This record gives sequence, C-alpha cells and structure tokens, in this order.
Amino acid sequence: MWRGIKFASVFVFLLSGLGACLSRAQTAQPQSVCSQPVYLTFDTGHMGVAPFVADVLAKHAVKVTFFLANEKTKTDGTSLDDVWQPWWQARAREGHAFGSHTFDHVYWLADSKKGFRVKASAGKALGQVFDWTPEQYCAQARRSGARFTQMTGRPLSTQAGRVLFRAPGGKTSPKLLEALRACGFEPIGWSAAGFLGDELPSEKYPNAVLLDKALQNIRSGDVLLAHLGIWSRKEPWALAALEPLIVGLKERGFCFQTLAQ
Repeated sequence: MWRGIKFASVFVFLLSGLGACLSRAQTAQPQSVCSQPVYLTFDTGHMGVAPFVADVLAKHAVKVTFFLANEKTKTDGTSLDDVWQPWWQARAREGHAFGSHTFDHVYWLADSKKGFRVKASAGKALGQVFDWTPEQYCAQARRSGARFTQMTGRPLSTQAGRVLFRAPGGKTSPKLLEALRACGFEPIGWSAAGFLGDELPSEKYPNAVLLDKALQNIRSGDVLLAHLGIWSRKEPWALAALEPLIVGLKERGFCFQTLAQ
C-alpha cells in the first residue's frame, strides 16, 4: 500500500495548468462560482473508514473523486465486491466522480521491451511480477471501470474525453503515460502539498501534525490524496483529520470540486 512522498513528484507536471482550467467550473450550488477550487481524491483501501468518509462528505456537501481498485477489506472481501456495491451506488447517486486505480492494484516497476514490468498487490495474483504489453496494462485498468458499471450502471468519469486514472503508488514512466493516454485514460497524480500523509506511520506523523501541514500549504488548484483505509496506520487519518481539513479549507475560501469538473 506504500505510495510514499517521493512518488508524488512524478505527477506534479501533469497538474500544470489544471487549476487555471478547472477553476472556472461551477460548484454544485446554483449560481455559485468556485474561484479557489481544490480536488479531494480517495484511493480505495481496506474500506474501514469508508462509511465515516461518506457521512462527512455528505454533511459538508463536498464532492470528491474516488479511484477504484479491488483491494482486500476489513469485511473479509474486497473493495469492489457485492458487500460494497450499495456503498458505491450511493456515492454515484450523490454526484461524486470515479476513476480507475487498476483492478488488482498493479504497480509499475519498470519499462521493458515488451511493455512494462508490473507487480500485483491485490487479487489472486498478489505479489506476482508480470511483463505486460501496453494493451494488457490498459485491459487491467479497464476492469475497474467494468466492475463499477456493473455495480452502478454508470461509466467511470472522464476529463477531456479520457477516463480518469491513477497509477498505484504514483509509479509511472513517460512510456506508461503515453500508453494510457493512447487507450483512453487521463493519468492523475496529486500535488506535493496535497499529499495528506494518511499512509505514513502514525507514530512518526500524528494526525494533528499532518492536518496542520495541509492547512498551511494547500493552495488553489491542488489535488489532494487520501485513502479509504490504510492497513499499516494505527491511528486512521480520516477519523481525526478529514472533517477539520474540510472545514479549515472552506474557512480559507477554498471550494471542493471533482476532477471531472
């Protein structure tokens, strides 16, 4: 589940100009213009905090972008199984956006002559390393979308005509980014200040410290990264910091939009 800080920089260049373009989008409220947007995103995880996250988002009328992979959960299943289908259906009805995070949470390891060396961190192929062609990688990315449509009757969200996608761990290469765009995906990373740290060890990075850092450093146009549960973190970030983060950013004049807006 490690998506450390060093990988955040891989995607920063993808966000160039994003804020300027998306800041003109309207919020869900009629006749209201979002002039200082931030883009809160959640990758799947063990789903232990998912009900809490949904309640907080609804309470504060915040729309976010979810990136879906079929990961192991605390309900002895996976994040895209039938147990979680009603949860995803409810989020779709609420107007959130959704993107692919690959199906088996597959990490890019290196480019290869064939295409890409990758490693699955979920599913039946857990821990296995493969040498995939670009089309095999794209097929893996499409599986999350197919499952989402099966659960909700809706397709994944798009930006500029391409399906939203986030690489596990933020690990990519120029070759992989090119292949993803060629098969209809728009790779999305996160801003450096938007790395909320919920996957870091809570002993070294307490929730209060992470929250304070985020409130100080986040700027308009930033893409923020959090998860629906991290196995290794003893003190879940979302339970302590999500609502104060939303309230604090709103008090500073920021508004929340999805990456599809």
